[in-house]
Amino acid sequence: MLQPQTHLRTRPISVGQLRAFTAVARHLNFRAASEELALTQSAVSRQIQALEEEVGVPLFLRHTRAVELTGAGSQLMRSVTHALEQLDSTVRMIRRSAGRKSVAVSTWASFASMWLITRLEAFQSEYPDIDIRIDATDNLIDLETADVDLALRYAKADMVPPGAVRMFGEQLTAVASPWLLKTGQPLARGEDLAHFALIEAGDAHRANHLEWLSWRRWFEVHQLEHIEPKRWMFFNYAHQIAQAALTGQGIALARMPLIADSLASGDLVEILPHMRLDSPVAYWMVVGPRSAERPEIKAFCAWLQLQALATRKAIGDTPDPDTVDHFD
Repeated sequence: MLQPQTHLRTRPISVGQLRAFTAVARHLNFRAASEELALTQSAVSRQIQALEEEVGVPLFLRHTRAVELTGAGSQLMRSVTHALEQLDSTVRMIRRSAGRKSVAVSTWASFASMWLITRLEAFQSEYPDIDIRIDATDNLIDLETADVDLALRYAKADMVPPGAVRMFGEQLTAVASPWLLKTGQPLARGEDLAHFALIEAGDAHRANHLEWLSWRRWFEVHQLEHIEPKRWMFFNYAHQIAQAALTGQGIALARMPLIADSLASGDLVEILPHMRLDSPVAYWMVVGPRSAERPEIKAFCAWLQLQALATRKAIGDTPDPDTVDHFD
């Protein structure tokens, strides 16, 4: 004969019950747990009984002088400990940041590591009382609802929202480490690329505008479709492409704004500067409507514009005046 099915409770568990449970589970003693929680021993016992009723199974085996966790209690302990630690950590962070000025920026990982983070020290030196949070993600976010103040994005002009500010455009160029160029292989013409490994974006097929990041497009524009390199290397992120080139693993088709600093320092060399390829994609700043009037956001955006101006000068970028409103 089948046993009647037990009705499962679905109400949320009280955090107070969970804190009582973890205290008892750590000490395996109700008296020690009550001292830790500043409660009476009977109050802790009632909390545990209420929790066991909510869960539907015993969590402790009661002995004369001690208690021990049941299998279900051990399982719950592992989960609850982690959850409470996360909760307490979040509350501590909120308490520390209460009343502080902060700027939350959403951008993608390569831009954060190759352009933004390398410049942040200058901003923090000028504004030491403003906290910065970088949320590196490839996913588009809704600035009207997300906990982010502004987004730095990579897109064609017709893909950005109204009010987006163009920071700088983009050219693609062939770069290599200086010591790779000392191998003795000639590298003065496009045809010479056949002697080297070529590095490019492995996800260039995902969207039409990303095809501009491919060597095949570069070859097509320069009428060099017949060239086959020594080997291919594909990476999903621009900072991986740059790192592979920096370590001499091949010649990369790189984005000028992201490797301008490496070119200026001599860590990378532009090998065919007369064969740069203009890209239809640009880098944009989009400010959330809820954040635009905050003084710290205005300060950060003004600083970003100065940094973008320096990058434009470094790469020789001349923006379309229709895309920029009093940027300079």
